[in-house]
Amino acid sequence: MTAIAGAEGPTQVPVALGDRSYDILIGPGLIGGAGAMLAERFPGRAVAIVTDETVGALHAPALEASLAAAGLRHVRITVPAGEATKRFAMLERVVDEVLAARLERRDIVLALGGGVVGDLAGFAAAVTRRGMGFVQMPTSLLAQVDSSVGGKTGINSRHGKNLIGAFYQPGLVLADTDALDTLSTREFRAGYAEVAKYGLIDDPGFFAWLEANWRGVFQGGRDRIAAIATSCRAKAAVVARDETETGDRALLNLGHTFGHALEAATGYDGSRLVHGEAVAIGMAQAFRFSVRQGLCAAADAERMRAHLDAVGLPSELHHIPGDIGDVDRLMAAIRQDKKVTRGALTFILARGIGRSFIAPDVDPAAVSAFLSEELARG
Repeated sequence: MTAIAGAEGPTQVPVALGDRSYDILIGPGLIGGAGAMLAERFPGRAVAIVTDETVGALHAPALEASLAAAGLRHVRITVPAGEATKRFAMLERVVDEVLAARLERRDIVLALGGGVVGDLAGFAAAVTRRGMGFVQMPTSLLAQVDSSVGGKTGINSRHGKNLIGAFYQPGLVLADTDALDTLSTREFRAGYAEVAKYGLIDDPGFFAWLEANWRGVFQGGRDRIAAIATSCRAKAAVVARDETETGDRALLNLGHTFGHALEAATGYDGSRLVHGEAVAIGMAQAFRFSVRQGLCAAADAERMRAHLDAVGLPSELHHIPGDIGDVDRLMAAIRQDKKVTRGALTFILARGIGRSFIAPDVDPAAVSAFLSEELARG
């Protein structure tokens, strides 16, 4: 596994991107220590904290006190919680408030929150003054292991999720593991789906470690930090090879093509389905579809489903409350996936645990027939 934070300080994971390289720092107490870290790395910068109503109430006061103690001018910009915040109106509002606060190009937009806030704030940083400083401070497990790392920023369209945005790398990621103690069990489980994803993509040893140690990850402490750091190292390595997703970075979308379609089918209603749950079902579907295509042993698909079930994640369409529509509705959402190339469907499929691959030009008829079977399961 990986080095653990201790007396020497947080675990550090570098993201190697030449002159745009940055560090991910993982460990407890980072929100309270953020001011000193930012003052050391980015001296004299003012900070616009972008957060949502829920996270802001929990964590913004400690962050603001830290920034004040370090002598850093700051302003708080609060947006509503939830996926509906990733839209043009909220982007305009954040940009306008950053400009109204007279922050300059070298100043920092700091995302304090989960993936929604990180995506929105990062896109605002990318377009305001043609590119401001950007720091990620993820407070959910999903954001700490996935969305805060790698520079994907953006908002949703009525045509689909994450279709408007930019690749824009942060200058620093501060993943405070204490913040995860404020998450509900459901939110933490949803983030764990992205942790399991890294084992399923290309690290069967990590997946086996998770099968044996997932309870420790949920409980906190050394196992949690180890799982986060291992996930971040895996993502950092992929991002360093393929920053803008023209090659194998697409592997990180395991489960996301089906999952994004399911989110669209539920109208992005977080009471019915949150992103990590959609990814969990999507990964299970990717493995089942791989079995149907003769690519993967049924035992591997059953093994990964059993692990999702063990931790309490959904793995079947019938686990989603309410109606998700018919095959045509799901296929329409899949055709809007950002990996579609000249109308051809691209999926991340699997030959086994830790043996995922990019499958271009997948037959839509095969996907449609598979979804018909999935809808009939129950």
